[in-house]
Amino acid sequence: MGVLVGFNKNAGEAGKEIAMQIAAMNPIAVDAESVPAETVAREKNIAIEQVKAEGKPAEMAEKIAMGKINKFFKDTTLLAQPFVKDANKSVADHLKSVDADLKVLSFKRVALG
Repeated sequence: MGVLVGFNKNAGEAGKEIAMQIAAMNPIAVDAESVPAETVAREKNIAIEQVKAEGKPAEMAEKIAMGKINKFFKDTTLLAQPFVKDANKSVADHLKSVDADLKVLSFKRVALG
């Protein structure tokens, strides 16, 4: 039998909340650094093509595309997403409010059907 030293009893509840977040919001990665480079490149190319199709100057396309990539990260990465129980803070902010040392290292999401 092991003993957890310094275990925050609220960490268990936070774990359940984060699991619900993952189930509901279907993030693709923990954070922006965890998103595969191919996915980032694909999204960037899509954003650049959208900007060009809108008739924006080519020199602005890169800057606008980066803004769209940042929005993509906010919508699709777990720690940057708005927390489902309080949209005024991100998942990362919620974790810090429970325990400053609480971290999500990875997750696996399984969907049936």
